[in-house]
Amino acid sequence: MIATIMNTRLVRFFPLLLLAVACSAADLTGNWAITPPNAEGAKKLYFKLKQEGSNVTGTIRTEHVYYFVKESSPGPEDTTNLIASMIDNGNERFIQYQVKRVGDDLHIIYPRRRPNAPVRATVAKRVPDSEGAYPARLPIPAKLRQVPYNGLAKTPPMGWNSWNKFGAAIDDATIRAMADLMASNGMKEAGYQYINIDDGWASVRDAKGEIVPNKKFPDMKALADYVHSKGLKLGIYSSPGPDTCAGYEGSYGHEEQDAATFAKWGVDALKYDWCGAINIYTSDEMQAVYQKMGEALLATKRPILYSLCQYGRAEVWKWGPEVGGNLWRTTGDITDTWESMKGIGDRQNSLAQFAAPGHWNDPDMLEIGNGGMTDTEYRTHMSWWAMLAAPLLAGNDLRKMTPETLAILTNRDIIAIDQDKAGKQGARILRTGNLEVWLRELDGGERAIAIFNFGPEQGSVNVKWADLRIAKPVKGRDLWLQKDLTFGDALTATVPSHGTVMWRVK
Repeated sequence: MIATIMNTRLVRFFPLLLLAVACSAADLTGNWAITPPNAEGAKKLYFKLKQEGSNVTGTIRTEHVYYFVKESSPGPEDTTNLIASMIDNGNERFIQYQVKRVGDDLHIIYPRRRPNAPVRATVAKRVPDSEGAYPARLPIPAKLRQVPYNGLAKTPPMGWNSWNKFGAAIDDATIRAMADLMASNGMKEAGYQYINIDDGWASVRDAKGEIVPNKKFPDMKALADYVHSKGLKLGIYSSPGPDTCAGYEGSYGHEEQDAATFAKWGVDALKYDWCGAINIYTSDEMQAVYQKMGEALLATKRPILYSLCQYGRAEVWKWGPEVGGNLWRTTGDITDTWESMKGIGDRQNSLAQFAAPGHWNDPDMLEIGNGGMTDTEYRTHMSWWAMLAAPLLAGNDLRKMTPETLAILTNRDIIAIDQDKAGKQGARILRTGNLEVWLRELDGGERAIAIFNFGPEQGSVNVKWADLRIAKPVKGRDLWLQKDLTFGDALTATVPSHGTVMWRVK
């Protein structure tokens, strides 16, 4: 989950929202806290302000980012406009609010997330000045060293993750329901293994510093046991920062302790999300930070899949295996749109050399079945990720799947391409107009060929086998029609708009 203004999960910089509030002006000085509504375990947001005359300075601590007030100016009806900024990955990021003192409270108006979105306003309460202070920087490993391979993910991991559909609104009952469905609807038999809890499960730390789940997850060990009873594995989520992306407790300063806790609960995978660490460490320090948790996971002696979620920064594909990573994100967050999925797929072509058994490029989770694309586009999504040897992590509500969605997710021929034991990522070898031909080398000398049509209309292709750098195949199989076929002297296909034709050939 990316932690910059490029992602909708972080409040963005928008034009000023002008809202009149009839009340007399009052000093904004103080430490003001907002308790997130209906967000069990989420941390408060803090506005620590100091007013001198008309000038306001201070800091704003949002879900996981610490901003410094850079500019203040009068707003309508005695409100004050605040612009704050922070430096992330060498870039200055901005956030903007409108605030006003009303009695003993601070009224805060959020910027619109979309031009016609409703006004979002809330009330912040006065709290002690010491509350919500950002933690001091802790040391990271001074020496980079190889974390031994954990022996996992010899083919790309397959499973389900809660974030794309549920965000932080996830609970024990939903996780159990997903496990029940995956174990009974054919997904487990097709290769799906992991049921992953994303952000939103944590609460506070107890007197010993051990992380405690919030009330939505009353017994994490019992939940892991339940998932295991279905023949599946349980994954969990954290951050190397003090807060997670959604403002829950991170693993900062408790890496070894949290790894031991996860192992004690019976967790089988960890997604480790950088966003909570952006105010503390630089991207140049990312490898050392991820190494710290990689070593902590290995020390538990429990096989725990390690997923690095840091949005492709710092050329992670070059050092991901060094820190014990089994997969690493290569881009920002995917959204359930054709444009998002296509943009992410386009950026994978140059990374093929870095994928190998046990270590995979991760273009993010699947959006198949969430409703933002057509079934044709979802088939392209599934085909492309299979050609990329990408992790296949469904992100839809398995309780509400259409038969077509289930058929896309469980197409055994497509999954076999993704799970090919040679572990070679595919790449584009030919582009003709809006059509692209991608090739993936498979175990035993076979090939997977996919033709993607990115244009608005149906398109056709007629390509000589020599142009694809392969000999004429003896035989092949259409992986979406799921039927065997023979080939002529050229590869010919008609592909619908935003659609895919995909073959396995010998």
